[in-house]
Amino acid sequence: MSSTLKSLATPIGAVLCAAAVLWQAAPTMAQSAPRLPRICFLTVDPVATGNNRYTTFFDRLRELGFVDGQTISLDWLSAGDDSAFDRPAAECVRRGANVIVTGSTPATQAAKRATTTIPIVMLVLGDPVGTGLVASLAKPGGNVTGTTNLAPQMMVKGLELLHDTVPRLARVLVITYPRDPISRGQVAALEQASKPLGIELLVRGIDGAQDLAAAFAAGEQAHVQGVIVTVESIFSVHRQALVDLVHQHRLPAVFSQNLFVRAGGLMSYDANREVLAARTADYVDKVLKGMSPGDLPIEQPSVFNIAINKRTARELGITFTPSLLALADEVIE
Repeated sequence: MSSTLKSLATPIGAVLCAAAVLWQAAPTMAQSAPRLPRICFLTVDPVATGNNRYTTFFDRLRELGFVDGQTISLDWLSAGDDSAFDRPAAECVRRGANVIVTGSTPATQAAKRATTTIPIVMLVLGDPVGTGLVASLAKPGGNVTGTTNLAPQMMVKGLELLHDTVPRLARVLVITYPRDPISRGQVAALEQASKPLGIELLVRGIDGAQDLAAAFAAGEQAHVQGVIVTVESIFSVHRQALVDLVHQHRLPAVFSQNLFVRAGGLMSYDANREVLAARTADYVDKVLKGMSPGDLPIEQPSVFNIAINKRTARELGITFTPSLLALADEVIE
């Protein structure tokens, strides 16, 4: 097996700790223990730790009684690269997964190629309809369901926040990852929204984290006054490198998750991922109990969060308006 394919076959400690046991069968001399339902988790993130962006999802699984090694078998398969999901997706099928949970659009595409029968549950994906993963949000059809954060709409709101925060904002660097299909819709939404705001966009796509420095260098040469980072998973994995580059170039930036703001970024605008991640676990519960994923409407966000970092703002000489401070759900002093 490739070194990029990592499996977590043992309990994942703080993320999935002891809880009530489901599917418990009374042991007898004549019976062997029943097979535990298997959840296969596909992501670009390294093997789970107690501190990762999926903690809320696993916490909710625990609340529902899904405990690795007791009531379920959990396989955490990290592709390490959004273009390398075919092998881990096939591995999920080979291991007899009862449900596949996907953390990105490329992971979901690979899972769909690997199986048309095993339920696939998307964990806060950006644009499942626009990328062709489901027929519609109300009636997804097939074997895919889950949650979405409506990424293109979020990008537009993020650009508006940057425009309202940075005086005389005229040119913005957009960093995106075109190898993920959700990139295209976000860039298109930003380009449409930028025109009435009088903002010129400098769009720089990267092939990997090694291209981030060059993207910022291009922005500096073009005299950009701010940065928007689209929502692809690669940026979450490399969020500290992104925040470090933003500080190095002294640029105000809007990100798609509060994790970036906690790491030192200026602002984030996003659907409430904690709510959506918990709802994703509920979807896993439903399909393991026999509900058809194609009949379960895709969960859309109803709560959105703004996070701001006042310390970073002071370093950049930016003053948040009282109205924005009042709207913020998280303020880092």
